[in-house]
Amino acid sequence: MPDILIRNAESILTMDDERRELAGADILLRDGAVAAIGHGLESTGEIVEARGCVVTPGLVNTHHHLYQSMTRAVPAGQDALLFNWLQALYPVWARFGPEEMHVSALTGLAELALSGCTLTSDHLYLYPNGARLEDTITAAQEIGMRFHPTRGAMSIGESKGGLPPDALVEEEAAILEDCIRVVDAFHDASEGSMCRVGIAPCSPFSVSRELMRDAALLARDKGVMLHTHLAENDQDIAYSEQMFGCRPGQYAEDLGWTGPDVWHAHCVKLDGAEIDLFARSRTGVAHCPCSNCRLGSGIAPVRAMLDAGVPVGLGVDGSASNDAGNLVAEARQAMLLQRVTRGADAMSARRALELATRGGADVLGRPDCGRLALGKRADVAVWDVSGIDSAGSWDKAALLLAGPMKVRHLFVEGRQVVRDGHVTTLDLPRVIERQDRLARALAG
Repeated sequence: MPDILIRNAESILTMDDERRELAGADILLRDGAVAAIGHGLESTGEIVEARGCVVTPGLVNTHHHLYQSMTRAVPAGQDALLFNWLQALYPVWARFGPEEMHVSALTGLAELALSGCTLTSDHLYLYPNGARLEDTITAAQEIGMRFHPTRGAMSIGESKGGLPPDALVEEEAAILEDCIRVVDAFHDASEGSMCRVGIAPCSPFSVSRELMRDAALLARDKGVMLHTHLAENDQDIAYSEQMFGCRPGQYAEDLGWTGPDVWHAHCVKLDGAEIDLFARSRTGVAHCPCSNCRLGSGIAPVRAMLDAGVPVGLGVDGSASNDAGNLVAEARQAMLLQRVTRGADAMSARRALELATRGGADVLGRPDCGRLALGKRADVAVWDVSGIDSAGSWDKAALLLAGPMKVRHLFVEGRQVVRDGHVTTLDLPRVIERQDRLARALAG
């Protein structure tokens, strides 16, 4: 792989341990890692001119449902709260198969890449009509995205008091068996890994306590991370109290679902005791502000979490409840919502960007990503701040206040995935055509 020198950046926001910001600087990428950062660097490899650009680490997405990019703005769910929204969409998702899973993943990953994302998790918790986790893994390989898929599951259908229809749930023994299969086949624990697999029963209202406990035991035996939804809205809290006699935080702790190898999506309704629990145990949170707004779930107490020491990253969530997959837009929304609830000084533009880079990488157990420093992975986003978005800005590095929503260039493991605002690894118009054709068939 040839060296790449990104040269003459207006500013490099490193997100390193010192949070250095370098003006007029360069960054050298070699063999998939950052080889040098400084001024006046030279290289015989490819030169990428970054004059008029801000350079950041690639963004990190800690929660997504890629398959949902094929069901954006479905009329039946446009104005529904979480549980009703799910009940409206389950019958549509039940008609998915391997092609729908693969194409929707390609679309969602391309959208993330164009928003500056280099590492994303994905929570796939339903497998209708022969769909498998590798339908998404192959999509990530095609586009060149660093991927953290999670083998989700639902096992408690409507007939047993759960939310999903019985046709979408699986037997718990089969779930655990397939978790073992995909971890053994695809999980790479090495530094610089392009694919790590997690285990992720969908939610407390769609799986049994036994499956949650068994999943935690299996994940720790395999050395992989755990993920689920938790405390997303008031309905979620009421269900936990009615069915389990406790709040979601207590439920998670009782079943082994706290610790640095666990991250929970949403956590909108965590109370002070639960925040303290997550801080003590170093349990991570994937904050999904746009989806929480779209579904009327509320505003997560992110400032309180950060002040307590809870690891927090950002997630776009599924495109059926967002209905977008733009991670830099998610970071801006996170910043604005904390200001709405806590005042204008509650979250700075740089702090929100840190959640979208270093913060998310740490939540996913990837200290090799999310920052630009010697030896860290060559995952780099280059943002053009010479255009209308930033015109008149006195602080070009304050991207979330006045900056572009799409990236100019993107590198993953030192390979260019976006060049001049276009995905280089896919025929994206063809993917979009396939996506729209399959969506029309589902709607018909």
